[in-house]
Amino acid sequence: MAKPRRPLSESQAVHDQVYAAIRDALLTGRIAPGHGVSLRSLAAELGVSPMPVRDAVRRLVAEHALVINQANKRLSAPSLTAERLGQLAQARTWIEPELAARAAPRADEALIAALREADDQLNTAIVRGDVRAYMAANHAFHFGVYERAGAEVLLAMAGGLWLQTGPFMRVVFNRLGTVNLTRDHHVDVMEALAAHDAEAARAALAADIAVGMEALRAAVSEDGAAGAA
Repeated sequence: MAKPRRPLSESQAVHDQVYAAIRDALLTGRIAPGHGVSLRSLAAELGVSPMPVRDAVRRLVAEHALVINQANKRLSAPSLTAERLGQLAQARTWIEPELAARAAPRADEALIAALREADDQLNTAIVRGDVRAYMAANHAFHFGVYERAGAEVLLAMAGGLWLQTGPFMRVVFNRLGTVNLTRDHHVDVMEALAAHDAEAARAALAADIAVGMEALRAAVSEDGAAGAA
């Protein structure tokens, strides 16, 4: 995880800032699966004492976004098995298209403009081969849609699912390279939202999820085949 240029500000609750920083690192894949980090190293990178890091880690473990190796107390993203991936894919398919459908009647020009900007940043990242920027822009696009839905319970569930898939999407994108990413359905999502068409938004978002989760399935299958060889 990249070090910030200066310690976290005391103007906001430090515990919340630390949680948000580690959460963002997971969402954009900067904490990689299989690469353990220590509480002490996280605290040093964030410029805080170990206590707020420890509290943030407890929250993220409860959200199934981090696991602690009891042998050495190091933290990492949980392993992704085919079974776990199947559950995550199903849950995302249940929740996120529903958020898109609920956002459609609430969509306005400002939302479409913000989504178009995020999608432009995503496309620029693809051209530059910048996986980190791609991950950040993709998250901004999706949660720009979801936050407009006015459904706090579903939004929180979607956030938890992304916490569990982010580190592995980063691995997949690093393997493929951004230029080899499968076409997304962001334009279809924006067109459906602009038309206030809830069912079209639902279908476009579901198709977009299917693209990303299929890439993850292929990676998990590849790893399993390599391990059996």
